[in-house]
Amino acid sequence: MFSVCDQECIVSISPWDSFKIHFLSFICGFWVILKRLPQWAWNPKGFFSLQRREAPPPCLVDSELGRHSYMKLKGVKLHYVESGERDSPLLLLLHGFPDCWLSWRYQIPVLAQHYRVVALDLKGFGDSDKPLWRRSYRVDTLLEELKEFVSALGVTSCTVIGHDLGAMLGWYLIYQYPDMVKKFVTIACPHPNVYWNELPTASAFNTRWVHFSQLPYLPEIDALKEDLSIINQCFHHLHKLNSKETYVEAYKYAFSRKEDWTGPINYYRNLPFSRVSEEREQVDVPCLLLTGNKDQFVNLESVVKSTDYVQKFSLKIVDGASHFPHQELPDTVNKLLLSFLVIPESSSRIEKPPSKGLVNRMFGAMSSTMKYGNQMLDVVQKKTNGVVSSLPSKALYFGQSPS
Repeated sequence: MFSVCDQECIVSISPWDSFKIHFLSFICGFWVILKRLPQWAWNPKGFFSLQRREAPPPCLVDSELGRHSYMKLKGVKLHYVESGERDSPLLLLLHGFPDCWLSWRYQIPVLAQHYRVVALDLKGFGDSDKPLWRRSYRVDTLLEELKEFVSALGVTSCTVIGHDLGAMLGWYLIYQYPDMVKKFVTIACPHPNVYWNELPTASAFNTRWVHFSQLPYLPEIDALKEDLSIINQCFHHLHKLNSKETYVEAYKYAFSRKEDWTGPINYYRNLPFSRVSEEREQVDVPCLLLTGNKDQFVNLESVVKSTDYVQKFSLKIVDGASHFPHQELPDTVNKLLLSFLVIPESSSRIEKPPSKGLVNRMFGAMSSTMKYGNQMLDVVQKKTNGVVSSLPSKALYFGQSPS
């Protein structure tokens, strides 16, 4: 049986903060319409063009990476790919947005040598069911379903690796069901409270997207424009890979219909309204915080601030990677994952961080200096006794909007 935290873990934001999100959604929607209108008027056929994709690319359905299976929980069917020995410890992989189980194609074979790996299509994504109702994607509902999914696999605990949206769910999960997660790896996603509270200053694109997604219907239609150009933008790193498989087409197939977007967008219609209670103590689940030093959507400062919320952590910066380090530099990321997951805890380098709030004050004190990056590197390494490693020579602020 899984134990739930003894006090309320997930709380709602204030009515005033909720009103601001809804108000800004209309402003953002109006801005998007004005921006798209000239494009539509100039080339209406190109703007609304959408290629028919009737058959999935082989990489989405073959069994080379693992067994394709389905599980039905309270009327919701979930698709997942499983690899490794059934009696090995369970490792749950949670992908980001817009993505599916294929996100972990480079990690599954490596991790399956040590774990029973399950790469899940989150509800609303891939080949899992896609409920259209917004309430189906409430945080408490999603966490309850993940708990039932793990239980139905016949285990009481697991290790969780999440990227982007999947990592956001993982953060909530380690608070809601602390006994369920042995270790947690978050890739390109700060703690929810840090992420949502600093959204206005983190990335102009992220801010517009969160507000725009609150609107009905329009975000789904916009995502389909110009034959899913959003996929090209999100997965631009795939164009640099010399691969026989066209993964861009695989993602376009997975998101080729309006209903393929409603479920994923519904996550962002719910998650901004929830936080982890600040009254909760630091979580004691060992955590690896991993991010790329060229991530346009997550700045380094927010990742470091997230260590205030955990007792035992390791922070790794992947040099040369942007928002998808596990796909861009898989060999590097796989080595970091194995060193954190496989090495016995007695010899791992996970240590207790400084007291909560110290990292925040540290950044505030240094932000006005010309030597911001070098000072941050020195102070963080001293305060964490060397736990933070692979920091770039300069601590950049990745808050610019993507081109």
